[in-house]
Amino acid sequence: MIKKYFLFLLVINFMSCAELQEVVNQLPESTTGISNTQIAEGLRAALDQGIDKQVTKLTQTDGFYKNDLVKILLPEELQKVDKALRDIGLSSLADEGLKVLNRAAEDAVSTATPIFINAVKGITFADAKNILLGNDDAATRYLAGRTESALYTEFHPVINNSFKKVGADQIWSNLINKYNNIPFTSNVNPDLTDYVTEEALKGVYKMIAVEEKDIRTKYTSRTTDLLKQVFALQD
Repeated sequence: MIKKYFLFLLVINFMSCAELQEVVNQLPESTTGISNTQIAEGLRAALDQGIDKQVTKLTQTDGFYKNDLVKILLPEELQKVDKALRDIGLSSLADEGLKVLNRAAEDAVSTATPIFINAVKGITFADAKNILLGNDDAATRYLAGRTESALYTEFHPVINNSFKKVGADQIWSNLINKYNNIPFTSNVNPDLTDYVTEEALKGVYKMIAVEEKDIRTKYTSRTTDLLKQVFALQD
């Protein structure tokens, strides 16, 4: 028995790191009995809870506008528009312009929530254990990296419709026309639909990450047996 043990150590000593990792990967699951598939299910459950608990907050009135984590501010190109309008006494119109950008995002996220839910269902966690043991927002960043481009394509027309629904297109057309008519200013014609689409998506991922961190750091946020079982592994 002792000879076999020393022979095993000798073999290990001459194996490359890659070969050793391959051996480790083939070992049975840990005594917890939780498989990679179950961990992946737990990660999806955490992301789903983030959508249900945090992203739904964004769909309420002022969900973006009064949330400092995700409030959509003016792009750099329009900051000069904002300042110029305030300088000529149109502060209330400038305020309304900022507000309707956020209103469009709030309306769009409400309409598009099923898009995010389907994205979570369709995601495959190839390395669920490493994601589980990663940073507080590792699952959210993984989701963003694999869905953001496709979600942008689906979300853009929703934002466009919401712009019309809340009157943002008319308000900003008025704002930009007034600015462009101010003497000695260079005309602007920004693609606000594109900008708000990107900012709204960032806000959605940020709020999902908020809930993921809570689940990772607070036992009370693990609302199901699956979440308790899976995230106990990273405690």
